[in-house]
Parts: sequence; C-alpha cells; structure tokens
Amino acid sequence: MTFDTIPYLTGRYLYPVKLTVMTIPEQKDFIRHYIDTVWNQGNTSSLTQFLHPAYVDHSLPPAFPADANGLRQWIALTHESFQPATVIEEQVDEPGRCILRISMHMKHIGLWRGIAPTGLTVTIPGYRCFRLQDDRIIEHRALIDGNALEKKLQKGGEGSK
Repeated sequence: MTFDTIPYLTGRYLYPVKLTVMTIPEQKDFIRHYIDTVWNQGNTSSLTQFLHPAYVDHSLPPAFPADANGLRQWIALTHESFQPATVIEEQVDEPGRCILRISMHMKHIGLWRGIAPTGLTVTIPGYRCFRLQDDRIIEHRALIDGNALEKKLQKGGEGSK
C-alpha cells in the first residue's frame, strides 16, 4: 500500500497534504497555463484546478473578497472592459514560489473608470507573485499600475497601438 497524502492538523481542522510536489519545470508550466487560461482567456470555470481551497489574493481591490470568488468577479469585470493579453517577460521559480515580470496588453473594449471604450491597446508592465501548496496556488500578490493604464487611455493611448 502506498500513500500520496497524509493528514495534518491545522488549528481545529484536518487537511490532506500531498507528499509529492511539482518539479520546477512542472510548476513553471502550471503557472503559464494558469495565466493563459484564466487571465488571457477569462476562463474562470477552471479556477478550481489552479487554486487551493484556502486561496488568498492580496492584490484585489478592497471592495472584493480576497478569495477565489473575489478573483472570479475581478476577472469578469476586467474582461468586460478589456481584451487582456498577459505576456510573461521573465519567470523565476523555486519550490512553492514563483514571480513573474509581465507586460499586459489591454485592448479597451468597455467602460472603465468612467472612460468610454476607445478600442486602443495599451501596454503596462507589472509583477505577479505566487505561493503554491499542494500543487495549487494558495497565495497571490501583484503590482500592476491601474493609474498608469488610466492615464494612457485618457491621453489617447500614448504608448499604445
């Protein structure tokens, strides 16, 4: 008999923990697949395959819950206003952690911060940091300058296509 999980006690709850973890190449592919599926395609129905049940998102606006439901809402709103294309410029991984330097190419298709759709594609840089547990994303932080995006749209897409 083999065991690939073992229960452990956290507070008052018993959680199964996988004893196997992704290799660095598997983790890199997993994060790239997450960015493409969830952020670029807007496929929030697949979030359960990527997010740990105890997922916390530290980058969502204060009006959103800092969990998978808040992320789902934020992605839906983003896709109402933009056709986003996140390009991973650099990815650094270590076991259970990943940081991305990204470029976000945002085609403005809907009302956003009071700005009517312009049809412009604006590019802004950013960073995403992930912590993984049990082969799922348990924590996310990001630094993406929404104010820079707003200013570019107001200036008619300076630095855009």
